[in-house]
Amino acid sequence: MTTRFGYACINMSLQERKPQRVFCGRGMIKRTFMSRGAEYASQLGLQNTLDLIKIIAWNNEQGIKVFRITSSLFPWHSEYNLCDLPDYSGIKANLEYAGKLARDNGQRLSTHPGQFNVLTSKTDRVVHNAVDELDKHGIIFDLMGMPRSQSAKINIHIGGAYGDRQTAMDRWCKNYELLSESTRSRLTVENDDKPALYSSKMLYDNIVKRTGTPIVFDSHHFECGPQDTSYEEAFHMAVESWPAGVRPQCHHSNSRKEYEDNSARKNAHSDWYYKPFNDCGVSVDVVLESKKKERSLFKYISDFCMR
Repeated sequence: MTTRFGYACINMSLQERKPQRVFCGRGMIKRTFMSRGAEYASQLGLQNTLDLIKIIAWNNEQGIKVFRITSSLFPWHSEYNLCDLPDYSGIKANLEYAGKLARDNGQRLSTHPGQFNVLTSKTDRVVHNAVDELDKHGIIFDLMGMPRSQSAKINIHIGGAYGDRQTAMDRWCKNYELLSESTRSRLTVENDDKPALYSSKMLYDNIVKRTGTPIVFDSHHFECGPQDTSYEEAFHMAVESWPAGVRPQCHHSNSRKEYEDNSARKNAHSDWYYKPFNDCGVSVDVVLESKKKERSLFKYISDFCMR
């Protein structure tokens, strides 16, 4: 078994297709939601889930086995429950079919809710909103028939440090217990891209050991974040955190500042790849997070996997 590579969220080839683009992130601004409400959100969600099927089918045709689903399938999802939408039956059918199509073809699906999901927060409202958001991702994966394990990961950053990492991680572990079993069983945490936040070692010592939540190792974040171990040590800690029988998943990107635009932020992702992922001889799944999506995946495979 060798390392497999995939991409995240947007398929540029299908999004540019004419006359009808294929895209799962149809949304709306708050003013539109306030005027058109859940009925319009339902229509967009139905379209987004139909196009998710098309993207998964396209991935299968191309032999792509690793894909991250967008967290924007349902605009303003914090304001309603899926089962209350007028198009729920169609949405449910689409999600069920998308999940079956992926499973039948050995395609591994995951998702990555946004960084506003902060379980380290000192504010009850922020924690409540994060729990609600993450549990709704669990419901989506349940509807898709995805396994309740990190093979269908719901990946997050743990949140801010607020000047006291240890206390913040203690809060995270306490608030983790508020999540549904559907979410907890799929949850993973990721090392950060800022020196004041969290390394793989910090997550291993304080999150993995206390909750069993595995680490998604991000190679670019390792370069930008806290430097308290070697690359190899951080990578192996992350790999060892995964449960038996579940293939570890990682993220890889290159620095836009280093390779494409020296005015960019250090942690900005490049369009393409100039340095391959170092898997330290371990077979893992890697989501490539470059801006050129599936196009950079194909070029990556050509440049680094076919030599």
